[in-house]
Amino acid sequence: MNLPKFVIGDNTDFPEDIFVIHLDFPQFIINLKDDEVEFLEDISAEDERELETEMEHLITLAEEFYDREMERYEKA
Repeated sequence: MNLPKFVIGDNTDFPEDIFVIHLDFPQFIINLKDDEVEFLEDISAEDERELETEMEHLITLAEEFYDREMERYEKA
């Protein structure tokens, strides 16, 4: 099965939050409300430092993904 790079999630317990889940390495969830990131796999402190620049890029991609998806949704 081919999985998308990003998916959108929400939760009724957090009605104001919008989550984007990144399914490639490193797997993480970002809450677009406050840009808080939670890794879904164990990332060492060293790996996290090495991923810092990449994470900034991935967060930007996640936000762009959400914007595109909302545009598509509004057109449907």
